Amino acid sequence: MDIIKNKIEALRKLLNEYNHQYYVLNAPTVSDQEFDMLLKELEALEATRPDLADPLSPTQRVGSDISKGFKQIKHIYPMLSLANTYSVAEVDDFVQRVKKEIINEDCTLVGEMKFDGTSISLIYENGRLIRAVTRGDGEQGDDVTANVKTIRSIPLQLQGDGWPERFEIRGEIVLPWEAFEKLNAEREFNSEPLFANPRNAASGTLKLLNPKEVSHRGLDAFFYYLLGENLPYDTHFENMQAARSWGFKVSEVMTRLRSIDDVEQYINHWDIARKELPVATDGLVFKVDNLRQQLNLGYTAKSPRWAIAYKFQAERALTKLKYVSFEVGRTGVVTPVANLEPVLLSGTIVKRASLHNADIIRSLDIHQGDMVYVEKGGEIIPKITGVDIAQRDDTAERVEFVTHCPSCGTPLVRIEGEAARICPDKYGCVPQIKGRIEHFVGRRMMNIDGIGEEMVNDLCERGYIKDCADLYSLTAEQIKSLYLKGEKIAEKILNGIEASKEVPFERVLFALSIPYVGETGAKKIARAVGSIDRLMAMSQEELMAIEDVGPNIARSIKEFFADERNLTIVERLRLAGVKLESEIADDQPMSNRLQGKSIVISGTFNRYSRDQYKALIEQHGGKNVGSISKKTDMVLGGENMGPAKLEKANSLNIPIIDEATFLKMIGEE
Repeated sequence: MDIIKNKIEALRKLLNEYNHQYYVLNAPTVSDQEFDMLLKELEALEATRPDLADPLSPTQRVGSDISKGFKQIKHIYPMLSLANTYSVAEVDDFVQRVKKEIINEDCTLVGEMKFDGTSISLIYENGRLIRAVTRGDGEQGDDVTANVKTIRSIPLQLQGDGWPERFEIRGEIVLPWEAFEKLNAEREFNSEPLFANPRNAASGTLKLLNPKEVSHRGLDAFFYYLLGENLPYDTHFENMQAARSWGFKVSEVMTRLRSIDDVEQYINHWDIARKELPVATDGLVFKVDNLRQQLNLGYTAKSPRWAIAYKFQAERALTKLKYVSFEVGRTGVVTPVANLEPVLLSGTIVKRASLHNADIIRSLDIHQGDMVYVEKGGEIIPKITGVDIAQRDDTAERVEFVTHCPSCGTPLVRIEGEAARICPDKYGCVPQIKGRIEHFVGRRMMNIDGIGEEMVNDLCERGYIKDCADLYSLTAEQIKSLYLKGEKIAEKILNGIEASKEVPFERVLFALSIPYVGETGAKKIARAVGSIDRLMAMSQEELMAIEDVGPNIARSIKEFFADERNLTIVERLRLAGVKLESEIADDQPMSNRLQGKSIVISGTFNRYSRDQYKALIEQHGGKNVGSISKKTDMVLGGENMGPAKLEKANSLNIPIIDEATFLKMIGEE
């Protein structure tokens, strides 16, 4: 008897069951701690038996840092869109058309929620997930299997029994409101563009090239249609109930409807009740239940004749614009904000709505005191969608975007190719100064306990700090002078400042507020360069050779370190003991086999990731370059190499070497 094998299989089965209870049934039966202990036990056992490795094991849910990109996969059955209706009468018209086609037969509909996410097709064989493909153009889509495996509500191994040997199930990948709010809060904190709605966030997340990052975002999935030969039942409703028993998350909203009165009641109920759901929705779907009738009804070129979507009207309210304020962020971007008479919208009181930029203000043609339409619809961020011109005062003046910084009075500038206006006085504009310090002390940056927005404001107002490096010169007496219980506060803050000296370099780099360098970018850059000294010495072309560093980020880094004030801050942080290099150097020389060679990397690889190959090039004396020119010595080309780079390399007669050849060049078989 193979005791370890049996134990591994038992743990996998148990953990899959616990995952299903937690993520699908929302009824956990064990604590997080107990689950984690079992997972660690399984990891330890699997480490002793690599021969039992299984990509569908619960231990693989977190995803790998390495991805080969997305291949295009042709759908077995086309993924068509649905025709839309906007009233009960239009749904009734659909029902009457169906009845004309299925003469002398009863017609039962199934009502379902139309979740607002991104469509997905999953293929299972022998109860195991083998492929996940996006809708794409309906004929073919992207293979996102690695990312989908990280979504814990999707079964990797089916439970129960009775499933076909091979089948396809379709559903919607969604980002719940709670996860969406958390994600946007993080992006706002990092001065990254916000996702407009959970649908965009879900779609963008599913297309990330790093499955490990996908696993952190909190995606969920609901399933609504089963396809294949030898399905267990002749009706759509019964098949979906069977799918639920196999471990799929099938919405409890799914209901059989036998008359147009049932349909109307269903619509009226869910038009209100949907607002309490934890995920975004934008309508309902009505399908003919009988699969034989579906087959007889067939398809148009764009949509099935046996199903139709009913779209909810976006919730909209009319309220008065009190005034438009202009707020300055830590990166200098000036954002116009509409301050409104409070109005109830989607269950919350809305008082403010971002107007984003000057182009939006101009397109809406907003005047002072206008009555404006505010919408949420499927979005959690209120937005102004229009103006009731009939109620406008003839003397009202048009709202104009400010030309000077509302804080320091510096003329604003518009970056070429962008809609945003920024205040260029980075070191004299108070909101920018305070914003950078607040960012620096934040939890995911230097994590200096005890310093928040109010504390930063007080320290700046007293003149105790003017930049982040000043924090390391703070004294207990200065802090005590600000507060009644200053002694305890001072101890907490000084301990936090001391502890921040152990923060790794990648977080220090993020904390510096280099424009366009967010948390993920800072990690990649820090790991690629190893130290701040090397980063400061790199050319723009060298910077662009780092994965995900484009021209804007590279230019921003060069401009940041070209400013003497920033160089001074870096040196003061160094003297204070802040870590400005990685603990483990990734760039220790291994050989000079590539000495003097300028190498461009393009495509995806099997043995190592792009970043790892970039490190190998440098470790063997070579130089990474981001674009092909006459000075390029060779191109390391992988799968899905960019067509533009391929064409340019061929036109310049630059050799393109594959992965195996490169590994031989550096002495690695």
